[in-house]
Amino acid sequence: MAVRNANDPEIMMKMAVHGLQEKKGVDIVSIDLRQIGSSFADFFVICHGGSNRQIDALADSVEDAMFKALKEKPRHREGSDKSEWVLLDYYSVVVHVFSKEQRDFYGLEELWGDGKIERYV
Repeated sequence: MAVRNANDPEIMMKMAVHGLQEKKGVDIVSIDLRQIGSSFADFFVICHGGSNRQIDALADSVEDAMFKALKEKPRHREGSDKSEWVLLDYYSVVVHVFSKEQRDFYGLEELWGDGKIERYV
């Protein structure tokens, strides 16, 4: 079922979160970057998985959810070869699926802490 206003960044962010929740992403957060002013995206969506297989499944689930609901494909997908950090670029929404170690190392939540952070279960 397609959702109206598919190019609304907030709807895209919510669909990305939904895709991560479907495959049990760990510690899912969104960061609203719209008020920062120097950002190249409106939202970051971040989570981590417990294994390389889960990281791939999480990224695939986001792609499936975005395409089924919004007919959107990522502009770019990066990192699938090692599955420690998969990035899905949807222009206004960038999804980061990490291993726990890589997420801790890069600390995007702290780096972009000026944005509004929302946590999901």
